[in-house]
Amino acid sequence: MLVIRMSRHGTKKRPFYHLVVADSRSPRDGRFLEKVGTYNPLLPRENAERVCLVTERIQHWIGVGAQPSDRVARFLHAAGLGPKPEIRSTPKKSAPRAKTQERLKAAAEEAAKAAAASAAAAPEPAAEAAS
Repeated sequence: MLVIRMSRHGTKKRPFYHLVVADSRSPRDGRFLEKVGTYNPLLPRENAERVCLVTERIQHWIGVGAQPSDRVARFLHAAGLGPKPEIRSTPKKSAPRAKTQERLKAAAEEAAKAAAASAAAAPEPAAEAAS
């Protein structure tokens, strides 16, 4: 399967990416078929040179069946070359486990009871002081 993805270049702490068409089995920075753009994350978002795309070659490869990665799909949508990528939700495994959720729920209920009790106790002395 062909993919359009980013290949990292540049020095340490100074990333620069080439957008390449490659076989999905090849390494990230390894063999690729064609370079179809660049991405420089160090430039401000408004800069036109932050993302440079070779639109006709990208359209050709998408027509052949190449699938863009998530980040490249966002670049293509911003350039008007593809549909808006679907927004991923947070993975379920990152949510707290059931026992932890029960403890959090119990702690919230206790805090609500304590707040209600202190709110109920606070107005009575204020009412007596006003009399």
